[in-house]
Amino acid sequence: MKFNTKTIHGGQEPDAAYGSVMPPIYQTSTFAQSTPGGHKGYEYARSGNPTRYALEKSFVSLENGTYGLAFGSGLAAIDAVLKLLKPGDEVISTNDLYGGTYRLFTKLFENFGIVFHFVGMDSVQRIEDHINANTKLIWVETPTNPLLNIIDISATAKIAKKHKVLLAVDSTFATPYLQQPLDLGADIVMHSATKYLGGHSDLVMGALIVNDKVLAERLYFIQNASGAICGPQDAFLALRGIKTLHVRMQRHCENAKVVANYLVNHPKINKVYWPGLKTHPNHDIAKTQMKDFGGMLSFTTKGDNYDEAIKIVENLKVFTLAESLGGVESLAGHPASMTHVSIPVEERNKLGIVDSLIRLSVGIEDEADLIADLKQAIG
Repeated sequence: MKFNTKTIHGGQEPDAAYGSVMPPIYQTSTFAQSTPGGHKGYEYARSGNPTRYALEKSFVSLENGTYGLAFGSGLAAIDAVLKLLKPGDEVISTNDLYGGTYRLFTKLFENFGIVFHFVGMDSVQRIEDHINANTKLIWVETPTNPLLNIIDISATAKIAKKHKVLLAVDSTFATPYLQQPLDLGADIVMHSATKYLGGHSDLVMGALIVNDKVLAERLYFIQNASGAICGPQDAFLALRGIKTLHVRMQRHCENAKVVANYLVNHPKINKVYWPGLKTHPNHDIAKTQMKDFGGMLSFTTKGDNYDEAIKIVENLKVFTLAESLGGVESLAGHPASMTHVSIPVEERNKLGIVDSLIRLSVGIEDEADLIADLKQAIG
């Protein structure tokens, strides 16, 4: 089954009871049993729910995986992965990553004795240089948030397997439409399904997909024990969103290309971060592991001025100033004061997340309206 068909039919079949084409919302906390332990596959909704299970089968189909888990948020999914570790274990992480992930790693799990190394993964040799006997996990985010760096998943997977270390990939920006990390050698793929998988800015959810049965059982135990599940209504909405993932992502990519090229040629813009540009340092890697280059991009103004960046995002009309990304509507954000404020300013500046950086989630509106909006806001 081809990917575009999988978004609609992958892992899905009409409901057995009445032939419902869409999986019903099983809005229940518990399930009747004929005798203790005698049930029809579900006993308590934290442990399993038919609507959630239908969504997890869809996740598995999209990522060419074997086991899928739907969580209450992307961070809840990441939290479950980190709970595979024990005090003294070490993690090698992308240094340019989502601020919420950085906060989870440094403010919570460092307190439990987990050691994190944040490294620039543009060089896979740099990853291997940080591996030691205590390294248990390599955490990759690609494309990265907000600088759209690209990390070579296949090369990183070879290093992980060589040293018997788990490799987890946050593929939120790419979606399964653009890249499939399990096929490239990753052990775990994570999505904030809040973003492109849901696609309509109306749910909060996370996803993990794996191939290894033992790893899946460990993650399921953690999820069930911690209670980090999504509700059936959100599962239903995510299933609805996934059915148009392929057509939405095609338009996201098309519009982002137009916006990126406009900004590159704008006299007031300094740098544009989008992996589809030939000037992007990892453009060639992106071409090998991605189908297209995505709907996310960032840019800085030539003055590198905080006030100027704030003025631009406040003046936008079609782009909405808001947290999050990946919905059908275009969004703009100021990472230094919004999504990445939890990262110390010294670290932000070192990485390039400067005060003038603006991040755009390019939606599926008419490209002419998006360009006109940027033109009036930037001046």
